[in-house]
Amino acid sequence: MSEAQHPLAPHHLPPYFSGADGGDTLFTVMVVFLLVVILLIGVAYFTLHALPERMAHKGNSTQLQLISILAMLALFTHNNIFWVGALVLAAFRPPDLVGPLASMAQSLQTLVNREK
Repeated sequence: MSEAQHPLAPHHLPPYFSGADGGDTLFTVMVVFLLVVILLIGVAYFTLHALPERMAHKGNSTQLQLISILAMLALFTHNNIFWVGALVLAAFRPPDLVGPLASMAQSLQTLVNREK
């Protein structure tokens, strides 16, 4: 038997065709590409999901704990309202109500101590 090529067969095949050895380079490239894309989407999702917690690190610990709980609820229940609530709570600082009251109490204590 001779190994002559058929006259109607193409002399050059594109590189994405499977070779005679059974190796499929296009399939291998697409699998690697798909795995990288899935990994990057996962990293982007968790980076975006952690945004309220990163914003809250500047606030007080009670606010950080509340934001962390809301973010975890959003992650495990897939309810976006928890994540939006955590984001809003992290973006806007609550007013300081204790500071002025503590200042008034200290001023009153100073006045009481002066009169003695």
